[in-house]
Amino acid sequence: MNFSAVFDNLGFLLEASWLTIYLSFISFIIALFLGVVVGTLRSYKIHWLLNLFLSSYIEIFRGTPLLIQLFFIYYGLPQVGISMSSHEAAIIGLSLNFGAYMSEIVRAGIQGVDKGQAEAAKSLGMNNLQILVYIIYPQALKLSLPSLTNTYAAILKDSSLVSVLSITELTRAGQLIYVRTYEPFEIYLTLGVFYFVMTYTISVISKKIEKRLNYN
Repeated sequence: MNFSAVFDNLGFLLEASWLTIYLSFISFIIALFLGVVVGTLRSYKIHWLLNLFLSSYIEIFRGTPLLIQLFFIYYGLPQVGISMSSHEAAIIGLSLNFGAYMSEIVRAGIQGVDKGQAEAAKSLGMNNLQILVYIIYPQALKLSLPSLTNTYAAILKDSSLVSVLSITELTRAGQLIYVRTYEPFEIYLTLGVFYFVMTYTISVISKKIEKRLNYN
């Protein structure tokens, strides 16, 4: 085994790793916002037409491959006059896809909170928004946190798909190095180690947050 190509391009791989982390983090934040909004609206079923629209969004994005969604956003939408950069398309694609999954996680978390607590809060004079913010969300967060952090790890790994949009994130950086060096074993082993370190770090942070929330 010869890892000289890896060491010679270590700076390039680290730079690509930061781009991977950036894309996945921004996508996670947007997906989390979408998940909270959609999950909350679906939990309370405000209007059947709105619920139908949100249900359709979830089914479409969970029922089609992320790769096809990225192709459609970046290559298909310009045909109807909606153009964007590859980074924007990647973030939008990842956010919409994982927002659909996270909305179901949030909805399950909200429904997992005992309804009696909301009724008790109403009897104390709290309005619906106060009940949601101070009673429902904190408990739903505890219930949903493991699944949400697993979703972030999934976004981090699936961000490798945005390499098809010519974004030089970690996977594409490895491909470019491979084209020059023809050392697939060392390069793809290194990429696997990079992804493992990032996802393992997320797992460790998640467990610490869970312990802190359970302690509180």
